[in-house]
Amino acid sequence: MSLSLNEARRLLTEATPDEVDALMAEARRVRDEVYGPRVFMRGLIEVSNHCKNDCFYCGIRRSAKCSRYRLSEEEILACCRKGHELGFRTFVFQGGEDGWFTDERVCRIVENIKREWPDCAVTLSLGERGRASFERLRKAGADRYLLRHETADREHYASLHPVEMSFDHRMQCLRDLRELGYQVGAGFMVGSPGQTVETLMEDLAFISEFRPEMVGIGPFIPAHGTPFGDRKAGSVELTLRLLAIIRIMHPHVLLPATTALGTLHPQGRERGILAGANVVMPNLSPKEHREEYALYDNKLCTGHEAAECRACLAARIASTGCELVVDRGDFQ
Repeated sequence: MSLSLNEARRLLTEATPDEVDALMAEARRVRDEVYGPRVFMRGLIEVSNHCKNDCFYCGIRRSAKCSRYRLSEEEILACCRKGHELGFRTFVFQGGEDGWFTDERVCRIVENIKREWPDCAVTLSLGERGRASFERLRKAGADRYLLRHETADREHYASLHPVEMSFDHRMQCLRDLRELGYQVGAGFMVGSPGQTVETLMEDLAFISEFRPEMVGIGPFIPAHGTPFGDRKAGSVELTLRLLAIIRIMHPHVLLPATTALGTLHPQGRERGILAGANVVMPNLSPKEHREEYALYDNKLCTGHEAAECRACLAARIASTGCELVVDRGDFQ
């Protein structure tokens, strides 16, 4: 089954329950044809909630009144050591745009990981940087870079970000990452303020053209104390349809079932897998900091999303008919 943008639009706006069921089934079939019924496990390390930016939707924005922390190089390596013992073979470093994480410091961390655990992949998600910075990190051994484009609509982007942030620069960063040989991740929030069917279609068109190796989408969840703190959360059902559509349009994509889905629905992660997702990212961060990395309200911080409960997560994944696997899970 191929899926045109026009058909995708219809499925987003007019699909019957039977058509939604068929869409989900087709997404699973397409995923399994490429990767098998396997779900790849990444170890998420939230390295810092300091951020120079003041994005209107984000709970760790520069002006947020929150408890700040950053992990030391030693703490990050300790998280990796623990993760490797638990079976993780990909580490994802996520953080705000924190100037403490200089090229020199991040390169040193990446090089140490590659030296000590050469069987592991390193994914960075540290926001926008310059091309020269991306190049240094790539040469140090970083394999993947996640940078959500947030929206492919220029005007919508401006409505979500302060004036000093640039849609053009965000898109240039993604192009630079691709040219430098990273496996690149893009993505967007579903139900962000001002989003329309038209802006979603622009996102799907961008993904169809750019073909990122990874696409991270999840429902928008408001964060108190932000300009959008009183807005309505995005739709779980619409997010699931979009996951399935993206899987069918881009069969080889690595597609996470996000924590945001699990925050809004008790079986959100499982439902994401049933919609064609094939990545989960349990949290390897120190327990005392997990609640502080609060991009949105009521984020899951303990339990089945935590790395310590790998057996629990494996059982939940098995309930979907898939198997949780521990290899690097590279794009195929």
